[in-house]
Amino acid sequence: MPEMAAATATKRAPSPGTGTPVLSVQNLEAWYGESHILHGIDFNVSAGEVVTLLGRNGAGKTTTLKSVMGIIGKRTGAVRFNGQQIISASSDRIARMGVAFCPEERGIFASLDVRENLLLPPVVRSGGLSQDQIFELFPNLKERLNSQGTKLSGGEQQMLAIARILRTGARFLMLDEPTEGLAPVIIQQIGHTIARLKKEGFTILLVEQNFRFAATVADRYYIVENGKIIDGFANSELQANMNKLHTYLGV
Repeated sequence: MPEMAAATATKRAPSPGTGTPVLSVQNLEAWYGESHILHGIDFNVSAGEVVTLLGRNGAGKTTTLKSVMGIIGKRTGAVRFNGQQIISASSDRIARMGVAFCPEERGIFASLDVRENLLLPPVVRSGGLSQDQIFELFPNLKERLNSQGTKLSGGEQQMLAIARILRTGARFLMLDEPTEGLAPVIIQQIGHTIARLKKEGFTILLVEQNFRFAATVADRYYIVENGKIIDGFANSELQANMNKLHTYLGV
């Protein structure tokens, strides 16, 4: 497999962000039961960036987000948020520090309507978006306030999942596969939303398999393979790395 060998030979240290990292992850390892999933993950995210973790299914991207959020049973290494070590912190404490996680499965409650789903998470700090600001981002939700959560389309459920965490006051957002299974017009709307949030000072760590979508919003990329970061580069270096991306991702 000469193509894979060539890609391996050109691996280099991932591009660091500029400025002091908001999130710094060093030698992160994680397990599901006896299964060792992460094998020394290293990366950082600076304030105001959109950083994307790219990789094939099962590479360890979602496990990385869950490990940062403190919802993986066993993890070791160093995870610092705003300089504070959080590797041993509980998920509720991490949330109160201003970190929010939007899972791939969205977690919409079937027994609650849109308004109830939206208001369910507690406000953990000041600076969250008001309902009016949320409806400006997602006008569909205002029209569906009294609808049961699971009667929404897939795109509307994703909008609601993102909207809930924007209320909380968290300024560091982790979004897991936000475009999965969605129509192109909804993907475009979510891209506009991420760009708007970045402009307003949010910092975003994004997990995506849809590389073409990630390329429209990301400042930097890290490639995850077999539980490790194997490469990384800035958006300005994207064209120079397209051949490697084809090999890593099969795109």
